[in-house]
Amino acid sequence: MRGIQKSLRLPEETLKEIEEISNETGQDFSATAKDLLVEAIKMRRCPGITFAQGTSGRRARVAGTGIEVWEIASTYRSVGKDFDRLKKAYHWLSPEIVRAALGYYSLYPKEIDRLIEQNESWTEEKMRKRYPFVGGPR
Repeated sequence: MRGIQKSLRLPEETLKEIEEISNETGQDFSATAKDLLVEAIKMRRCPGITFAQGTSGRRARVAGTGIEVWEIASTYRSVGKDFDRLKKAYHWLSPEIVRAALGYYSLYPKEIDRLIEQNESWTEEKMRKRYPFVGGPR
């Protein structure tokens, strides 16, 4: 994605934090700053959603849980977009938290649909090939 170059002033402490994260992740400063800004905007637009590092990168999650947004969106689709059935599937979460995940999905459907498709593409054969140590001998 092409970006537009802008100049901004950052407090020295913020600059140091971005540099530290950049060094930890191996990304350059600009890519790290861009990623942080994008996540901040998404979290501001969708209260109750946060981001966490997973095995395949940073992903949107429901704050305070280990549940990723794509999981709730996938369940929502599987119950025919019936909110009451979705609430029952995630009965331990408040309706507001479930709505936060669906709100994120409505704002960023391409991102979430891509993750759902990735998950649905896993087959037993693909799993054994990728992770031969899982599942024991054949």
